[in-house]
Amino acid sequence: MRFLVFQHMACEHPGILRDFLAADGIAWDAVELDEGASIPSLGNYDALWVMGGPMDVWEEDQHPWLVAEKQAIREAVQQRGLPYLGLCLGHQLLAAAFGGDVGKMAKPEVGIFDVTLTEAGGADPIFAGMAKSQQALQWHGAEVQVPPPGAVILAQSPLCPIQAMRVGNRAYGLQYHVELTSETVREWGAVPTYACALDESLGVGSMPRLDAEARAKMPAFNRAARQIYDNFMRMAFARV
Repeated sequence: MRFLVFQHMACEHPGILRDFLAADGIAWDAVELDEGASIPSLGNYDALWVMGGPMDVWEEDQHPWLVAEKQAIREAVQQRGLPYLGLCLGHQLLAAAFGGDVGKMAKPEVGIFDVTLTEAGGADPIFAGMAKSQQALQWHGAEVQVPPPGAVILAQSPLCPIQAMRVGNRAYGLQYHVELTSETVREWGAVPTYACALDESLGVGSMPRLDAEARAKMPAFNRAARQIYDNFMRMAFARV
């Protein structure tokens, strides 16, 4: 089994999810689109994961490869029926690829916030065995404002009503981050765009405080990541 992963910045990788893939013996290929890498044939892969990044889905003039990426997402989900997991930008790209609207938030959502499952989310296999409310790291200034036609909204937060959604039967987008490791906050805090959003949301010099809070909550974050990974694999490949 082999997964394809679209990345948009070197430090926005699958994080802790890499450990789960390795334990399952699943190979994966990262395509660094922001560095000019070409999208390979999707016929060689069993699932598509799309990670976060500092660009926005509508910035096709600055990042022309976004056009091809959206087309590849449509091919993967609609034509090939591949299981899909999109995180942050990957969630927004799923929406944009299938006719949803993505736009700027009134205020960036950066920090650790509660995410609450909707009624549909509580019944969806991707969240099986998980609490109705959970804490998660957020780091975004754009959001899915109108979901694609037929999409099911699975989770929400006070600042962002579409925190998770399903498109079709096997394509999932999560606005929040589950892939965290102990290095994540410090790595992302070194990215100028992310650092500005952090300062705007939590105050100048808040990175060490967020890093400490995230590290303290890391065991819970990683347990949630494990549950979502297991649920994804069960849903996608009928694992017992």
